[in-house]
Amino acid sequence: MVPASARAQEADEPLSGDQTIIVTGYRASLESAVGEKLRSEQIVESISAEDIGKLPDASIAESIARLPGLTSQRVNGRSNAISIRGFAPDFSTTLLNGREQTSTGDNRAVEYDQYPSEIVNAVNVYKTPMASLIGQGLSGTVDMRTIRPLDTGKRVVSVGARGTYTDQGKLNAGSRDKGYRFNALYVDQFANDTLGIALGASYLNEPYQVEEFNAWGYADTDSGEKVIGGSKSYVTSTTLKRMGFNGTLQWRPSPNFTSTFDGFYSDFKDDQYKRGIELPLYWSSATLDDGSTASDGLITQGSFSDVKGVLRNDVFQRHAKLYSFGWNNAWKGDDGWSAMADVSYSRTDRNELVVETYSGTGRSGEGATDTIGFTSSSKGTTFTHQLDYSDYDLIKLTSPQGWGGTQVAADGTTITGGQDGYYNNRKINDELWQFRVEVGKELSGGPFSSLQAGWNYTTRSKSLVPEEYFLGLADNTDGTVSVTIPEYARMGTTNLSYLGLGPMVAYDPLKLLDAGVYNLVANPYGDVVVKAYAIREKIMTAYTQANIDADVGSAVLTGNVGVQANWTDQNSKGATAVYLGTNANGSPDIGASARNESTGYLDVLPSLNLSLRFPSDFVIRFAAAREIIRPRLDDMRASLSWGYTITGDVAQVTGSSGNPDLRPWRANALDLTFEKYFARKGYVAAQFYWKDLKSYIYNLDVTVPTSSLALPSPGDGITISDTAQLNIPINGKGGKLYGVELATTLPFDAFVDALEGFGVTGSVAYTKTRITPTPGGAAEDLPGYSKWVVNGTGYFEKAGFNMRGSVRYRSTFVGEVSGFGASRVRRRAAEEMIVDGQIGYDFQPGSPLEGLSLYVQGQNLTDEPFITANPGDSRQVIDYQSYGRRFLAGFTYKF
Repeated sequence: MVPASARAQEADEPLSGDQTIIVTGYRASLESAVGEKLRSEQIVESISAEDIGKLPDASIAESIARLPGLTSQRVNGRSNAISIRGFAPDFSTTLLNGREQTSTGDNRAVEYDQYPSEIVNAVNVYKTPMASLIGQGLSGTVDMRTIRPLDTGKRVVSVGARGTYTDQGKLNAGSRDKGYRFNALYVDQFANDTLGIALGASYLNEPYQVEEFNAWGYADTDSGEKVIGGSKSYVTSTTLKRMGFNGTLQWRPSPNFTSTFDGFYSDFKDDQYKRGIELPLYWSSATLDDGSTASDGLITQGSFSDVKGVLRNDVFQRHAKLYSFGWNNAWKGDDGWSAMADVSYSRTDRNELVVETYSGTGRSGEGATDTIGFTSSSKGTTFTHQLDYSDYDLIKLTSPQGWGGTQVAADGTTITGGQDGYYNNRKINDELWQFRVEVGKELSGGPFSSLQAGWNYTTRSKSLVPEEYFLGLADNTDGTVSVTIPEYARMGTTNLSYLGLGPMVAYDPLKLLDAGVYNLVANPYGDVVVKAYAIREKIMTAYTQANIDADVGSAVLTGNVGVQANWTDQNSKGATAVYLGTNANGSPDIGASARNESTGYLDVLPSLNLSLRFPSDFVIRFAAAREIIRPRLDDMRASLSWGYTITGDVAQVTGSSGNPDLRPWRANALDLTFEKYFARKGYVAAQFYWKDLKSYIYNLDVTVPTSSLALPSPGDGITISDTAQLNIPINGKGGKLYGVELATTLPFDAFVDALEGFGVTGSVAYTKTRITPTPGGAAEDLPGYSKWVVNGTGYFEKAGFNMRGSVRYRSTFVGEVSGFGASRVRRRAAEEMIVDGQIGYDFQPGSPLEGLSLYVQGQNLTDEPFITANPGDSRQVIDYQSYGRRFLAGFTYKF
């Protein structure tokens, strides 16, 4: 008897041997994704490469962000992280060939620009878990799949290249507006198709240009209106370089046994130059002049006198090397028994260097000041000025505001008259080992088609070590010297006309460092030490799963039911700030004592996936599960820092700490979907989901006795309060999240033959949250949550010609942006709509150029900005970032 699931899906099974068909084209990729969705026993969204080694979009993240219920946040103009069903990237996990991966970010979320799109053959996004899925997330699980050479069935050699142009131009001196990418892929089989190999390489060297406005915030004036407190705005020029290699070796000496080895390596370099003028305004010694214009509580136009601008020439370098290896051995016996063993290793070594350098008209209290006019609107603030910031005779290396005061290092090196810059080097190492075994047995004569049971052990360690220094001019021996910018470091000027500030001096900070222009004075304060952490997790998982395959009248019921048991042992090492006396600067000398804490817990995760499949290709799916995602790594750090707020003669103590005892986010989830398929190449679906967050991690102020802290004297006549308020992340109650996704892929020729080649694919997702983590507090939005997410692509493809346009919309959300020292801060982002397009031509069989494909792409065609603002007033803009349009032209050639 033919199993029921096979009868339901036999039309979608791939052919084998000489019958293997490799389909090409965007329509074929959609059909493949539709087939994957139909066959899956989970609620899944898929992307299939439109050709071997080529995804439909320029990056993996952009492709994934078009799937129903998914979206992305742009960073420096590119999508590199994914939100699923209203949850931030930290709530999902990413696998490569079914294996967990380390991250180039500070936490768990994988940044997809580490993975060349050319190495990925398919991506599956599982919105519901099952017991045999290891490393599952709370919002979903993204599984990137590379090519299996023995399944390809023929030799494939493919090469490609593309050029890139950004219409923002060369914003910084020495930057570029053009870039390129090369890639190559080789797939072959040997020894009577018992040995297969796939080798791929990709190199990318592309620029990104950003015009950024950033406000310090908005201050309350004596008249009751708000006004901009200060501005720190830049033009940022990025050169993104990435060398990626991947390889797969498969050995199948018999039909019953397959051994597969995968390797992936990425060398990633994100180098930025940021140049701009920081303008201390209301929150400084500058004066708000009379005659300002106010509207609805905000001063929208006016001027400040006695402004001492700080010219910034900063460098940000983010370098990472990612290694990933896996070895899988699978055996399937003729008697229905099967076994699998898998071992994998993933490692990321990342280094982030931020160098800030300051210049201006003179050291604090000296030099010319400026009168700055300003106009604030929903597009940020623009300025007028009097000084010429491009004059190398006027602008010198110095500390215009005297920030930092006097600093004395342990070796006696001294900075006086304020710091002239800052040096922050963050070293992050992330390592993960995973071991897994599984056995299975096929069954007959009942509702269960097979049983499987397995064991998995994962150990992960991630550490951060900060190195922070004040920069002081070596020639500034008496605290009064400003230094002329050396000729060898000058790079002309950078134009800030978009801010109204005109050109400014541009120089290379790294050349000044190498030449010894600056002394590096180690930051002596304990808040640097407490940023460091080392976290180790050991997770042992046992699971069992029964797979369902049964006739229900004329329909077929398939699916699975199972349970995972996760034993977690987590350890966190950090530091607690400790008072050591008074340092040479006359300030409290804060050291740190080691802190090492461990905890363990057990999670039991049942799951159920059911699919009722009707002969008319109508499918009803139901899923229920207990879901978890482990805490953010920076929330788990074992660290404690504090400070004083003096009111009268009493010093109130406040501080912050990580929480090594944190438990995961936990949720109970239900899903119900209705899917109708058309000719096995199109579908419409309504997907309903509901999550009850039983545990929510949020920050809370807790009270502790100050006697438990090693505190210095706050000053003569001032006493320390009996208690301290510490802000720490804790596990609390959560709330509800629910929504609906309407999705479709419709090739028009499924209904009208005359419309062959035309079609649409897209989705509308609505998500509602009721999250109240603080008892009695107001409802809050989850990070990354957008109420509305809309994706749509219209396409035409016939006789080699192809054309498509895509729109991606998301409503307002809480996003993460880069703060001081490359730290991440959360801000409310405005809604955005991204428009992309592509046209191309594939030379057809019989043509002398058969196998050649040409294409032109346009990204962000409407130049949609990224905007954050204070809640309640869109004119109080904090960030306004313009990325410009990107145009790409390239080819692939397969032979």
